[in-house]
Amino acid sequence: MKIPFTKMHGLGNNYIYIDLFSYELDETILPELAKAVSNVYTGIGSDGLILIHPSKKADVGMRIFNKDGSEGKSCGNGLRCTAKYAYESGIIDKQKFTMETKANIVEAEVMVKDQVVKEITINMGDPELQRASIPMLGKAADQVVAEPFLISEEELKLTALSMGNPHAVFFVENIEHAPLYDLGPLIEKDSRFPNGVNVEFVEIISENEVNFRVWERGSGVTQACGTGACAAVVAGVLNHHLRKDEPVTVHLQGGDLKIRWDHHGKVWMTGDAEVIASGVYHYRMP
Repeated sequence: MKIPFTKMHGLGNNYIYIDLFSYELDETILPELAKAVSNVYTGIGSDGLILIHPSKKADVGMRIFNKDGSEGKSCGNGLRCTAKYAYESGIIDKQKFTMETKANIVEAEVMVKDQVVKEITINMGDPELQRASIPMLGKAADQVVAEPFLISEEELKLTALSMGNPHAVFFVENIEHAPLYDLGPLIEKDSRFPNGVNVEFVEIISENEVNFRVWERGSGVTQACGTGACAAVVAGVLNHHLRKDEPVTVHLQGGDLKIRWDHHGKVWMTGDAEVIASGVYHYRMP
């Protein structure tokens, strides 16, 4: 099977994008296809697969599959890449439009120069702060802010929330010493998170600047996570490290994002997206 694709990245968080406005795929092959294209040795190599598809609820739809074949609900870097692709390919002919994910419908705005999208702002919506909405075990209506969290004989302070997908945020003194590889995979699959969780370690530099590292659910360490950066800023405000309605520069391994949690409860993310390559993937059915 020959499948046309475009590989794109947002701050190094890279996915294989397939345009379902012009190509059809059988639903049953999607998990295995995601694993196949993501394989760096026998596939193209990526953090996963993203489908850009028609939507009855928004101007364009997006589905995300992680490199392990599991389906995610939202992806901040994926949203920016999808917005860039949709505009530059002619799927969308306006600079403000809506996008549907499994989590919600978001608003996007592209900043364009000479018909090339240079920067994208996404209204990521309201964070979900109640335990049941993350989801995390415990009293359903409670918020999880600086809660003691014992893992592998270490006690951390956990702030948890959902940005359409679950996030566990931990503040550290030095980002270079964050236990990303040691504790990331353990926290991701901890039984207190029934659906697994994305794991973020955050170092506060100032009220407008943080360092950030992420272990993504289903993908492991990645260069960037847009929803994770949003979660980090929300967690920073909840813990009184950052100020609401103030833009915060989040330094991810792949580059910077600007995040703002406004007084109306909406989280805004601004950053770029880049095309890496386009081609045809020769998929061999298992």
